[in-house]
Amino acid sequence: MRGLPRWVTELVVIVIVVLLIRATLVQAFNIPSASMQPTLLIGDFILVNKLVYRVSEPRRGDIVVFKYPMNPSLDYIKRIIAGPGDTVEFVEFRDEGAGIKVYKVLVNGREYRLKYVGLRSFANRFYYEFEEKIPVNGKVLTHRVWFSAYPTKVAGLVNYSGAECLEEREGLCVRFVVPDGYYFVMGDNRDNSEDSRFWGFVPEENILGKAFVIYFSGEVPPLTPKDVNFLTGFRQLFLALLHPRPGRIGQFLIY
Repeated sequence: MRGLPRWVTELVVIVIVVLLIRATLVQAFNIPSASMQPTLLIGDFILVNKLVYRVSEPRRGDIVVFKYPMNPSLDYIKRIIAGPGDTVEFVEFRDEGAGIKVYKVLVNGREYRLKYVGLRSFANRFYYEFEEKIPVNGKVLTHRVWFSAYPTKVAGLVNYSGAECLEEREGLCVRFVVPDGYYFVMGDNRDNSEDSRFWGFVPEENILGKAFVIYFSGEVPPLTPKDVNFLTGFRQLFLALLHPRPGRIGQFLIY
């Protein structure tokens, strides 16, 4: 690059390095919707490790970014509930102390235990917040999930009649096996998330990486997939800088 000003050369080098890092190691994303609340809020800006699944397998409980199977041009973020070969079952759960009926998940016969925390409100709707425990490799991952305070059905795969379905109830597949090479994912906002229950399993090759830290957070308006374009992330970050949430910055998402 002889003959060019030094700052131009340095800028080109920086851009190349950033692109290499983005392609192979770490990528930034922002949270546009409420589907992962209360773990991730609208306006959280996260970093995703793109290298981790080259040396290890995705595991239950991981928060992953992946290409949406119905439209690979869109990136989605959800939590892995079960992996290849796992048997998943949804059953009704009643917290006798609070008098609340929701549903819980069983994977390979082991339940993801729920403990009631309290009532939460968001966008003029109310949610029951529960602590959910996911057993992973001899340890227990504890995180929080929301269920709508309005009556809901037992969860299940919608309009699904594949060979993997083992039991149906009320028109839903409530017990099924995750096919080889695929993952079953759900949002932590269980009754406000379009996920594997509605559009199916995530192919392993669609998984881009694992979310590991909130590097910034601020109050921003929610987005729909139609709102997303090249400039969306910059606009959301600018708005977040005007209305920051310091208490969320630096929170790790790895367990």
